[in-house]
Amino acid sequence: MSKRRPITVQAAAALEAAEGLAALGIGVVTGVETATGAAVDPASAIGVTVLALAGGLGMLACARGLVRAEQWSRAPTVLTQFFAIPVAWSLWQSDQLVFAVPLGLAAVLTLITVLSPPSTAWLFDEDEGEGDDEDEGEGDDEAAPAAKEPAAVRESPGEPRSLGRRLMDRLKEQPTRK
Repeated sequence: MSKRRPITVQAAAALEAAEGLAALGIGVVTGVETATGAAVDPASAIGVTVLALAGGLGMLACARGLVRAEQWSRAPTVLTQFFAIPVAWSLWQSDQLVFAVPLGLAAVLTLITVLSPPSTAWLFDEDEGEGDDEDEGEGDDEAAPAAKEPAAVRESPGEPRSLGRRLMDRLKEQPTRK
């Protein structure tokens, strides 16, 4: 990728990584408590340990994916924040503000940064020439004008297209069935 990584992507990746490390820490602490017999409910503690460790590793993978501009990483990053917000609210209601405030702020800031237009443009940027000519000559005559239309609709070559415009172009390029 030739373009420079936006600060919003860097921030989202850093926040996601911080949440992943926190989850790993919780998993390790809970696992140690379970192993030493200090857990109040060992069965629940084992479940929390497994979920925290798996979730932490998953969040770290998402953070790495964001830094590397891998499109798959955005959806699970957003999903983890949608899980973190109710957890933060629950912690807030249980008067555990030390945990609730950082988690809630991290979740909201991660959502804002990962869903921001610069992040979206960078994560979903495609090479303009990629795949334009691969289906040329195939299909029926009615589909051919639709496949050529997106090139005429595009903005100047130097300007990035919006996600909505790229999705509409992709839909127009799809062959139609009769």
